[in-house]
Amino acid sequence: MIRLLIIEDEADIRNLLTRMLKLEGFEVAQEATAQQGLARVRTFEPHVVLSDVRLPDGYGVELVAEIKKISPETEVILLTAFGNIEDGVRAIKNGAFDYITKGDDNNRIIPLIHKAADKALLQFRVRELEAQAGQRHSFADIVGQSAALKQAITLAQRVAATEATVLLTGETGTGKEVFAQAIHYESPRRGKPFVAINCSALGRDLLESELFGHKAGAFTGATRDKKGLFEEASGGTLFLDEIGEMDLELQAKLLRVLETGTFIKVGETKETKVNVRVIAATNRDLAAASQSGTFRADLYYRLSVFRIELPPLRQRPEDIPLLAQHFVEQIALRMRQHPPQMHPDFVEQLMRMEWKGNVRELRNAIERAVILAPHGQLTPDLLALPGSNTQLLADWSLAQMERAHIVRVLQHTHGNKTRAAQLLGIGLTTLYRKIEEYGIALVGERKK
Repeated sequence: MIRLLIIEDEADIRNLLTRMLKLEGFEVAQEATAQQGLARVRTFEPHVVLSDVRLPDGYGVELVAEIKKISPETEVILLTAFGNIEDGVRAIKNGAFDYITKGDDNNRIIPLIHKAADKALLQFRVRELEAQAGQRHSFADIVGQSAALKQAITLAQRVAATEATVLLTGETGTGKEVFAQAIHYESPRRGKPFVAINCSALGRDLLESELFGHKAGAFTGATRDKKGLFEEASGGTLFLDEIGEMDLELQAKLLRVLETGTFIKVGETKETKVNVRVIAATNRDLAAASQSGTFRADLYYRLSVFRIELPPLRQRPEDIPLLAQHFVEQIALRMRQHPPQMHPDFVEQLMRMEWKGNVRELRNAIERAVILAPHGQLTPDLLALPGSNTQLLADWSLAQMERAHIVRVLQHTHGNKTRAAQLLGIGLTTLYRKIEEYGIALVGERKK
C-alpha cells in the first residue's frame, strides 16, 4: 500500500485530505508541524509527502530539502494558499515533485499523488535492489530450490570453510563463477581478493605472464615488472575458469604452485612464494582428457581434491520461474524502470524451452524480452521468432527484433500508424521511414 504523509497545521484541511486520500486506498498519516512531520518521515517512510508551505515552525519550501536528506526516495508535493513563481522555483530546486495552489488545483491532487507515488515506488524498489546487489556474494544469493541445486550448494558450503582446492564442473552457463565467488566470500579468506581469469581467452605466453607475472625485458614489450594474478590474489582466491583449455607446459607450472606455493616469473631466476587458494572450473571431462593425454593426470588429481558438479537447467526446471523473476528485477533495476509482469504463458514457454546455454542463456533471453516488452508485460512472442516455438531472441539481429516489434504494435493498433508511433515512442515520420526500410505491409491496415 502507498504510504502518504500530510503535514498541515489547519486541522479541518488535514482531516478532510486524510478522509479523501484514505478513500483512494492510501495509507495516510498526518502531522501538524514541520518538526513533527520530519520525525514521522523517519518512522513512517512515506512514499509521498503532501505539505503546506506555511507551517507554524517552518517553511515548506525549505522542508522539502530536509525531507530529502532523510528519505531521498520520498516525493514531496507542496500546497500553498498563495502561490508565487519564486517559491515554486525554489521548491523544485530543493527536490519537490510539484508545487500547487489550494482550491484552484483540487482536481489535480489525486492524479498528481498517483504520479508521484509511481516514481517513489520505483525509487524505493531501486534502493532495495541496490542494497541487495551491494551485499557480498553468498550461497543465500544463489537462486533456486531444486534438490539438484541444493545438493551442490551443500557441498560448496562444506568445502568453503576449508583450504581445499575445488574443481567446479558442469555445462557452460551453469553458474560456476557464481559458486566460486560464494565459496570465497563464505571462507576465512573473504577479506582478501577474489581474482578470476578465463584460461581459454589468452594464448599460452600471455596467459603465463598474466598468471605469474614477468620481469622487465623478459620479452618484447615487457618494459616494466608486472605482478601476476597469483600475487594479486595473495591471501585470497584465484578462480581459473575453463582450466581444461590450458596449455600442457603451463599446466606443469600450475601444478608446482599448487604443490609448493612457489613459482618463477617470466624472465626471473628466483622463486616467488604465495598463499593462494585455487578454485578451477571446466565444462570438459578432465578425467577423459587426462587419459587421452590432453590434460595432465597429476594436475587433474590435484585439482579434483573436492569436485562439485553443477546441474544443468534442464535438470532443475522448477528453478526457471524463480530465476526468470530474479533476472527481470535485476535488469529492470539497471534500466531504471518498473519490473514488467510475466504473463503465465510466458512462464510456460520458458519451461518448455531447452536452454542448452543454461542459466546464462536464460538471462540473455529475459534481458531481450524486458527490452522489447510492450505495456510492461512479458509475453511468449518475445521469446521466439514468428513461426518458431523454440528459437531464442539470441539468434536475432537488432534489426530483426525492431522490425518484429513494429509489426506487433501495428497489428495491435490494426494498422493505425499514428497510434502505433505513440506506443513506440517515435515520431510518425520515423515510423513511416522504418516501415519502408523494413518492407512492412499489413493486410487490411487502416490508413491514418
